Amino acid sequence: MARPDLNLLVTLDVLLQEGSVTRAGERLALSPSAMSRALARLRRATGDPLLVRAGRGLVPTPHALALRDRVRGLVQEAEEVLRPAEELDLATLARTFALRSSDGFVERFGPALVAEVGKEAPGVRLRFLQKTRKDTARLRDGVVDLETGVIEHALAPDVVSRPLFTDRFIGVVRNEHPLSAGKVTTARYASARHVHVSRRGLTEGLVDEALHPTGRHREVVTVVDGFSAALALANASDLVATVPERHTANLRQGMCSFELPFRAPEVTVSLLWHVRLDADPAHRWLRDRVLDACRFDEPR
Repeated sequence: MARPDLNLLVTLDVLLQEGSVTRAGERLALSPSAMSRALARLRRATGDPLLVRAGRGLVPTPHALALRDRVRGLVQEAEEVLRPAEELDLATLARTFALRSSDGFVERFGPALVAEVGKEAPGVRLRFLQKTRKDTARLRDGVVDLETGVIEHALAPDVVSRPLFTDRFIGVVRNEHPLSAGKVTTARYASARHVHVSRRGLTEGLVDEALHPTGRHREVVTVVDGFSAALALANASDLVATVPERHTANLRQGMCSFELPFRAPEVTVSLLWHVRLDADPAHRWLRDRVLDACRFDEPR
């Protein structure tokens, strides 16, 4: 069965409003002959004359009268669908956004983000989720609206990203640790006992790659899957935690932080989202607020 020409709905709507082939043609910028052909097609499609002559004019048939309101509603709904999205009204926006990030991000950037979102759009709710592994499946299936992370490999074509900030690694120990006093040399750093952060359970990472050219190797005695766990262990023992500086600023309060005595590795933390949300005005607004929150906390 052939699919109907939906353009005929607009023609039928105008014909039923005007009750005249000539006036309908003028509104649609069609010649009288083109309009007559369109009416003939409508008659074939509906199986009804639709408009019949009465004296010098045309009058609608009962079937046309029954269709008039339905056709008007369908055309208006189609026009709404095809009309550009209305300007975003933050004062009335009511929506929940899910953001997935590694531990430390919410503690560091969450307060500024929540405050700004609440000030501009009080009806928006933020739901923060813990990132336990690197994958974009939750962005793709719509469970997560935004995600932060370090991009290690090329992203899938349906995932969009934007850099948020660059972070560098530093060392962190409890205040009574031997490394909290005196100059931290490469030898002192490497000879200490270390806690390493790896979601995959690896015992080496970027810090070890940066340390290798010095000829030194650190002794990793404990592996955890998050920065907060690493800092908790370091704060309660003589372990050294090596973590991103900006990402963990709030988590390491009250502890002793020091610059690494070798070239510290750096990582770029990015914001990720699915391409289907790229043009969404509310989502675009939230992305900008996340970026603003990260910029606000930039070191000066």
